[in-house]
Amino acid sequence: MSLLNRQRLLDRFLRYVQIASTADPTSDGYPSSEGQRELGKLLAQELSKMSAVDVHQDEHGLVYATIPATADAKNLPVVALLAHMDTSPDAPGDRVRPNVVESYDGGEIQLESGEVITPKTCPELVNLVGKTLITTDGTTLLGGDDKAGVAIIAEVAHTLIENPHLPHGELKLVFTCDEEIGHGTDKIDLDKLAADVAYTLDGGGEGIIDVETFSADGATVHFVGDSIHTSIAKGRMVNALRGAADFIAALPRDSDSPEATEGRQGFIHANTITGQVGEVTLNLILRSFDTADLPGYADRLKAIAKSVESDWPGLKVIVDTHKQYRNLGDGLAKLPESIDLAVKAFENLGRPYKKEIIRGGTDGSVLTEKGLPTPNLSSGQHNIHSVREFACLDEMISAGDHLVELLKLWSQQRR
Repeated sequence: MSLLNRQRLLDRFLRYVQIASTADPTSDGYPSSEGQRELGKLLAQELSKMSAVDVHQDEHGLVYATIPATADAKNLPVVALLAHMDTSPDAPGDRVRPNVVESYDGGEIQLESGEVITPKTCPELVNLVGKTLITTDGTTLLGGDDKAGVAIIAEVAHTLIENPHLPHGELKLVFTCDEEIGHGTDKIDLDKLAADVAYTLDGGGEGIIDVETFSADGATVHFVGDSIHTSIAKGRMVNALRGAADFIAALPRDSDSPEATEGRQGFIHANTITGQVGEVTLNLILRSFDTADLPGYADRLKAIAKSVESDWPGLKVIVDTHKQYRNLGDGLAKLPESIDLAVKAFENLGRPYKKEIIRGGTDGSVLTEKGLPTPNLSSGQHNIHSVREFACLDEMISAGDHLVELLKLWSQQRR
């Protein structure tokens, strides 16, 4: 029997998803959208009302709070829990109309828009028969990534405060902004946080401990041509758009691309392009579980750039690469207890678990590299970044139960 209040968790989640907090990759502000600040304000109010301490929303929109220790806090590790308030710009995120599906029957889920969630395209539905699911109307994403994590952490905090007999050390909560556009950790003050270990609640399904992520670099390719009126273009125009098209066509297709890889295989992915005849900018991401592969991907881009310049005299192709994040597993090796205790918590609860790798990254990737070991845990998300997104309330409850047990285990450790 879970100590978490099931209805309160559901109501909390439904409140959060109806606040539009889509991250805006074109914004120079932080947070990139005001909805994130609005959600943070609501969270701060709710945390204060439940008697959390040191609750505040900082100038960057991040929300911090502390749940004081119930066990003897002396020499106990300080644990932090994190989730991000922004949602992906990959699908509309405003005017979210959540729909609660009680006791899912195992068939297709018809959404109001005509979209359909099917076991054929979403195999995990097979294991969710009889569970409570939350979908959208099919015109927006739900925002379970990561408002499911936000709601779970807030409900766990509420549960701990209501049940002071539950042993735990000092618990820090942080709700971040702009994770979906790569800036989730930019404004976290690790000195203020002062935690020894952290967990992000930003994973799919149930019973999963993410122990590795891709290592990641970004690449920007600038094509500089020469624009002139088409009526006098012969021998004078240098079309940057055509050079960019040839560059993209030369990228690997049957290997080293997202469409052709799985598991531990890395890739080069062209994801945005803007420009005109005179100048074009192409953005790419480079991903590999082995950090040593990334320079080779960059060299490959530079070789393609040289070839395109040769094919289009007068065109300049400039490749710039920059570091994004590194494999979570590299840093977690320095604190194996961060994984071991998460495993033991599942075992104590008698629940199955899996250690998995993420073909992507989390806030924990950067935090771990900065010295705060931060594995990622499940939060009941499914079909993320899609109008067919849904969350499972039962899996969210399970994630909360796991956190309560995990915090108890950390209260039995010493620094």
